[in-house]
Amino acid sequence: MPATGMPDFSSSVKLKYVKLGYQCLVNNFLTFLLVPAIAATALELVRLGPEEILSLWNSLHLDLIHLICTTFLVVFVATVYFISRPRPVYLVDYACYKPPASCRVPYATFMEHCRLFNSDEKTVQFQTRILERSGLGEETYLPPANHYIPPTPTMEAARAEARLVIFSAIDDLLKRTGIKPKDIDILVVNCSLFSPTPSLSAMIINNYKLRSNIRSFNLSGMGCSAGLISIDLARDMLQVHANSNALVISTEIITPNFYRGSRRDMLLPNCLFRMGAAAILLSNRRREASRAKYKLVHVVRTHKGADDRAYRCVFEEEDSEGHSGISLSKDLMAIAGEALKSNITTIGPLVLPMSEQLLFFVTLVGRKLINPKWKPYIPDFKQAFEHFCIHAGGRAVIDELQKNLQLSAEHVEASRMALHRFGNTSSSSLWYELNYIESKGRMRRGDRVWQIGFGSGFKCNSAVWKCIRTVKTPVDGPWADCIHRYPVEIPEIVKL
Repeated sequence: MPATGMPDFSSSVKLKYVKLGYQCLVNNFLTFLLVPAIAATALELVRLGPEEILSLWNSLHLDLIHLICTTFLVVFVATVYFISRPRPVYLVDYACYKPPASCRVPYATFMEHCRLFNSDEKTVQFQTRILERSGLGEETYLPPANHYIPPTPTMEAARAEARLVIFSAIDDLLKRTGIKPKDIDILVVNCSLFSPTPSLSAMIINNYKLRSNIRSFNLSGMGCSAGLISIDLARDMLQVHANSNALVISTEIITPNFYRGSRRDMLLPNCLFRMGAAAILLSNRRREASRAKYKLVHVVRTHKGADDRAYRCVFEEEDSEGHSGISLSKDLMAIAGEALKSNITTIGPLVLPMSEQLLFFVTLVGRKLINPKWKPYIPDFKQAFEHFCIHAGGRAVIDELQKNLQLSAEHVEASRMALHRFGNTSSSSLWYELNYIESKGRMRRGDRVWQIGFGSGFKCNSAVWKCIRTVKTPVDGPWADCIHRYPVEIPEIVKL
């Protein structure tokens, strides 16, 4: 990951994003405005008693027409309210794929393979330095095809990896939840770089013999933040289709995307990305609330693709020798900071306590209208969330978000440890982090979780979850056999 840090996103916040956040807040407020009004009316009627209610009724001198009109109005308002209010979306459970030990790739193995199929010693030394600074540990995984010398990025090998990681995660999820494949109404799959025909969603439908009327979606080319885009899409579908279950699959297939050239900006993904997948079961069925783990509260998406620099900062292309790969711009961290700034400015009014919002807003307006040299006020998001899942895209990303959001080491522990243990698993990394928090026994009923994802385009997406039941340990998942060893001490970055 490029060394350039994120800018201080609090120094130039745009008012339009603050306005957008408050628009969302007002819309949510108006949606639930009738609830306290109806409750207050009911309490007042109970307090009056039957005799006073009858006396009040008689004093109104209502005839049959008035009575019918009043009844119709009450029924109409109640109907509009219950139809327009959003359906709750529950996260019943999820499962993360854990690769077999045979796929493990320690530093020494990775660098030995690099030397055997790339004779440029400077290129090898560069990858060695990147790997040492990356925050990855010795137990990350690459797919079987990448263990050959040279790697064999065939279509069949890529399909084999997809079947391995996706089917394993789904099998685990179906076993945990007891749900049958025929009970899945909506399927959303996201994989950015591998988009075969038939699609990965069709592959899942074929393997599990899902219903012919299932609503399926296959998202590609959307980068590491596609996992939260999939959650947003599934949420929108669950708002439309009542009494439904949605299966969301987030993964990245590594096999066909190993870069074999020597361009440094295209070598970085080789050092950071590792295999992984997550399967998530969402539902709007109220009976699932009793066993669900979380309730989805907010999803906020920010897209900076209108800016040319942002559009090209993560770009798939060929180098001068014809080798295909993903280039990462030196401006990546600065662009990520701008996207994050827009995203948190929008989400702030939805989640921050009123005291933090007031301080932030007064400082913001003062800097705009009175004195630009006022020190910007950074809202304390620790008052809004108990847990943070920051996309484990690289050590620099986690470092900069910890600094800009003023988070403690424990707040970013899940992100650092997921990066260390499993590497950058792209869109599924947020779920490895959530499983880490659960495996540590830190997730309690009522806790709020903020997931933050970054992706090509350039995008920054957020999801807010509320825990609706305490997650008891031990927790099944990829951390089950190693959680006792974490957190581990990560060496300081060696200066280049």
